[in-house]
This record gives sequence, C-alpha cells and structure tokens, in this order.
Amino acid sequence: MKGTVLRILRFSGPFTGYLILAVVSALIGVSLSLIVPILIGKAVDCAAARGGVDFRGLLLYVLVLSVCVLASTVLQWLQGLFINRLAFGTVRRLREALTAKLGTVPVSYIDGSARGDLMARIIPDIETVSDGLLQGFAQLFTGAVTILGTLVFMLSINVKITAVVVVMTPLSLLLASQLARRCHSAFEKQAALRGELGALTEELVGSQKLVREFAYEERSIGRFCEINARLGEAGRKATFLSSLSNPSTRFVNGLIYAAVGTFGALGTIGVLPWVGAMSVGQLASFLSYSNQYTKPFNEISGVMAELQNAVSCASRVFEVLDAPDEPDDSRCAAASECRGALSIEDVSFSYLPEKPLIRHFSMQVQPGQRIAIVGPTGCGKSTVINLLLRFYDVQEGRILLDGTDTREMTRDSLRSCFGMVLQETWIFTGTVAENIAYGCPDATREEIVRAAKSAHAHSFIGRLPQGYDTVISDASGLSQGQKQLLCIARIMLTDPPMLILDEATSSIDLRTEQRIQRDFEKLMQGRTSFIIAHRLSTIRTADRILVMKSGQIVEQGDHASLMAQGGFYASLYKSQFAG
Repeated sequence: MKGTVLRILRFSGPFTGYLILAVVSALIGVSLSLIVPILIGKAVDCAAARGGVDFRGLLLYVLVLSVCVLASTVLQWLQGLFINRLAFGTVRRLREALTAKLGTVPVSYIDGSARGDLMARIIPDIETVSDGLLQGFAQLFTGAVTILGTLVFMLSINVKITAVVVVMTPLSLLLASQLARRCHSAFEKQAALRGELGALTEELVGSQKLVREFAYEERSIGRFCEINARLGEAGRKATFLSSLSNPSTRFVNGLIYAAVGTFGALGTIGVLPWVGAMSVGQLASFLSYSNQYTKPFNEISGVMAELQNAVSCASRVFEVLDAPDEPDDSRCAAASECRGALSIEDVSFSYLPEKPLIRHFSMQVQPGQRIAIVGPTGCGKSTVINLLLRFYDVQEGRILLDGTDTREMTRDSLRSCFGMVLQETWIFTGTVAENIAYGCPDATREEIVRAAKSAHAHSFIGRLPQGYDTVISDASGLSQGQKQLLCIARIMLTDPPMLILDEATSSIDLRTEQRIQRDFEKLMQGRTSFIIAHRLSTIRTADRILVMKSGQIVEQGDHASLMAQGGFYASLYKSQFAG
C-alpha cells in the first residue's frame, strides 16, 4: 500500500506548486480557525465579567471573530481549488500513461487480458483514484494541521486536561487502523470483481446477436448474476467495515469530550484542585479545542474507505503499467526497400508451453509469389501471419525478409512492408473518408475515392447521407460486408509492397467477391502475397499452396499438382463442392 501511494505522488510531480499552495492555504486557514475558540472564550469572559457585560470588548471580539471566520472560509475554498487541480492533473497523467502503455505492451498481453477489465482500469478505476485523492488529500492536510495546532493551544490553557485528551486519543487511532487494514483487502476484492463483471458485460453486449442466436440469454444472465452476487457481497463487506470507522471514532471522541468537560468543570469550581482553575471562557475555549482536536480523526476515518478503495484501484492500474513492454528495437535497422523475398527456417512456436502448435516449420518465398495457406481451423495459419508481422516472436528458428532476420528490423518498418485485410473488421468513430485513410492520413479525396472504387465500396458510400463525410462507427448500422469493403479500401489506398489477405472476402456476397478478386489480382501483380482462405475456389490461381495440419506443412504445390496427388488438399477441395 505504501509503495502504491508513493507512486501516485510521483505522478503528481509537475503539480507540486498546487500542493505547496494547498499546504499554505491549509496552514493559514486552520490557524485562523484555531484562533476562533480563543476569541469565543474572550467574548464569553466579557459577557460574564463582574459588574456587568463589557459591551465594548464583546463587540471588538465579535468583529475580529467574524473576520477570522470569513478569511478561514475563503482559504478553505482556495485549498479545495488547489487540491482539485492537483488531483485532476495527477489523474490525467495517470490515464495518459496507462493509455500509452497499452500501445507498448506485446500483443500477447492484450490477447491474454479481458478487454472489459482493461477498460475498467482506464475509466472507473482511475475515477476512483481521483475521488480518493480529492477527499484524502484535503482531509489529511487540514487534519494534521488542526491536530497539531489544537494541541498547542490546549497546552497553553491547561496541561493536565490536555494530557487526558492525549492519553485517550490512541483508542481512536487503534480502532481506525484495525478497520483500515480490513477495509483494504475488502476493497481489493471488490475492485477485482468489478473488473471481472466489466469484462463479462463487454463480452455479452458486444456479442448480443450471438447470445440470442444460441438462446444463451438465461445462461448469460446466470453468469452475470453469479459474479454480480459476489461483487455485491464484497461491496457490502467493504461498505460495512468502512462505515464502522466513523461512528467508532466518534464514540471514542465523544468520551474524550465528556472527560474534558467533566474534569474542566470540576476544576473550575474547585472540586479537583489538581486540575487547575480556569475561567468560564477558558473552559469554553478548551471544550471548543477538544472538539476541533477530535474532529479530524472523525473526518480522516470517514475518508479512509475512499482512500482504501482508491489505493486498491491504483494498484490495478499499476499492474498494467508494470507489464513488460515489447523488447526495445530502437537499435535495430529499419527495413530498406522491400523486395518481398521471405525465408522461414525451422520455426517453432506455441502460445502455451504445454500445447505445441508450429513445429520445425520451413518455407521459401520468392519476390512476387502468391502463397495460399489452407488447412483446418487451429492448424496455425493465422499464427504464421502473427509471426511474419512480429506480433509474436518465434521461439526457435528465424524468419528472414530479403535476407535479414526480422528480429533485427524495427517493428514499424517491418509492418510497413505489409498490407493486411483480416476477416475481423475494425471501424472507428469518424467519417468514411477518415476510416479509409487510416493508414494514409495525408491522402487526397481523389485517392480515397479511387481506392473505394477499387474495393467496390463507392456505390454504397454514395448512398450514405453525407457520402464520404458521413460519420460512422462500429455500431453505425453498416453490414459486415460493407465494413469489410472499407477495410479492403484501406489496403488499396496504402498500396503496400506485400499483402496478407486473411479471409478478406468472407463477409462479402459472391458477385462482389468475384469483382474484388479481379482487383486483388491486379494489386498482387509483382507483390509477395499471402492468402489465407477457407473457400478454396478463391486460391486456385496461387503460385503455391501450403496445406497445413497440426502446425506443419503436409503438402505444397499449385492447385493442379495438389489435386493430382489426391491427398489432404484434394479431399478438402472436393468436400466443398460435393453434392
């Protein structure tokens, strides 16, 4: 916990000025508020003076009291303003760091994390950190100064009664510390379950059509309710423990106030001479200071729940920030002009050590060749693409591009050699033109339109309300096929030296697919291309077809030679056209 708090404070570094101003405001504001009981005591003595009320003295003290209260209020407002600037600036830096971190972690980290949980860490968890900072810092500043200041003033009035207050104070601290320890573990569990519930919600909402297609509604509700019930139980426990702290410390502080009043009154009337005599005004001042002394303990214990929750959420944020980055490739050379000669030499790779996938895979690709990769689901087709682009690094063997090991190239320059269209589409919120120009932000409108026409997307774009200026998103109502046409248009616009088509036309009708295939044929001329397809009719013109099974190439050749062999490829092909 201590380490987490220190890391949060390090993010506050650029806003140290606001911290200093907040401390100064707290010091002056609390100091003025501490003068108030003295002035009240003096005013009481003026009102209880022998021989009548001292109206002149009473008026003077009332005026000074009013100025002190007004100034203290203004300074407390300024303190809150500075704390707001400090907290919001810190949280902004924290969120920026977390978002930047997600751009540097390996793809394997993203693949292995639930998206809903990552989103929960970026948005609600950091908001909780912000709330904890706002409440915690404000109370800690004023509380610490108030406790020290009231002790000084109480000692100046009566040392013995002050000793009674100090002796009884550890009871309040002991209760608060015990409850804080239990609250921390409870809030950690609550934060983890909140992330788990967010991940499930994102999964179910994003796959709503699939949920309904398979009549999974009741089971999904059951899963949600089960996690929600655990979250509710954890939340109730955390809330119950945190709610105990304030009334518990208030009870102890009430005992302290009663003890001060009793000893002070008995000392004033002479029943307890060892206490020391005090005037009525001094007793009133001491009682006021006693209340001010115990009040910070109540306030701090009241915000301990928020602080514990904030620290628990901050630790979840720091878990992401502590994740390993992709290995640094700044010393690697940038890929020069890409010819497209690829050599895969004895490569082995598995996502999980206990489940081998690709074993001793080798392949030679000449510049300009079209390589089709086919095989059953899970045989390693898409994994080969992940390795080519270094989304994952090979565990054994090596991959050479134009004779250079890809691990000796910067990832950006390597990936810029490839244009990729996946089966899964991705559309961001923006205009149609911005979506097409995602890889070429400087493209002109004419180039964007030309790419859309090549992808046969121009006609449906023309039917949109504002054409290429229509704002779309992943949930804007476009069909899966239309989204895929936009993704194809992106590649047409970037005009990369090498192509990867991973089921690129799987969501497109047969007639449009045939048109796009003709355009792909033109685009692939002279470019090394990799085509992953389940519809084998789309790869008959490939220069070489690699047939994969269980992570290994079991057959390779062109369409005619593989059909003549009558092996695994032939059986796959015939199964698609049987009957």
